[in-house]
Amino acid sequence: MTTRQTTKKTSTSKAKTTAKTPAKPKAAPKPIPDLPVNPFVYEILNVVSKETTKARKVEALRKFNGAATKVVLIWNFDESVVSLLPPGDVPYAGTDEQNSFSGTLSEKVNDAVSKMNELGSNSLGSQDQGKSSIRKEFKRFYNFVKGGNDGLSSLRRETMFINILQGLHPLEAEILILTKDKRLGDKYKITKEVVAEAYPDIKWGGRS
Repeated sequence: MTTRQTTKKTSTSKAKTTAKTPAKPKAAPKPIPDLPVNPFVYEILNVVSKETTKARKVEALRKFNGAATKVVLIWNFDESVVSLLPPGDVPYAGTDEQNSFSGTLSEKVNDAVSKMNELGSNSLGSQDQGKSSIRKEFKRFYNFVKGGNDGLSSLRRETMFINILQGLHPLEAEILILTKDKRLGDKYKITKEVVAEAYPDIKWGGRS
């Protein structure tokens, strides 16, 4: 065998050895999780918050395109929406549990949410049947922002807000407490940019 033939054979063998393995096709992205019919707003926000990309968050919001969710997001992210409720903790005004709980309603809600997290469940069991939802109450939220019902006295407004909170599922009440202070982003990984892209029909500004 000549030197030229040996070199050619070695080169051919090297080319075969270094040939790239065809790349495996990328797996199709998982679909956005389904939720029960008429889900709680906290269930929707949880799904959106857990997605890791802007595109997926937008897709999730579009999948659960509900009026109650939009009202909460507008109240939280639109700077022209001005809350007429005192910032911070909500006072506790219950009478049936007066002897078993002391503190603010905000703390009571946080306590209930913490217990749910410890149990790994968002369900209150049989008590769920007696709890309301943001979806059922959101049409009354105009009372709590500037330009909605300005003739309402502060006392009446705050009492109405507390009554709604006490009737809500704790995780729904938590959302409302965060939203009134525009702090929804403290718990849920959602931005105004994501909301605006998901719901282009929302007109921002000029609400008060």
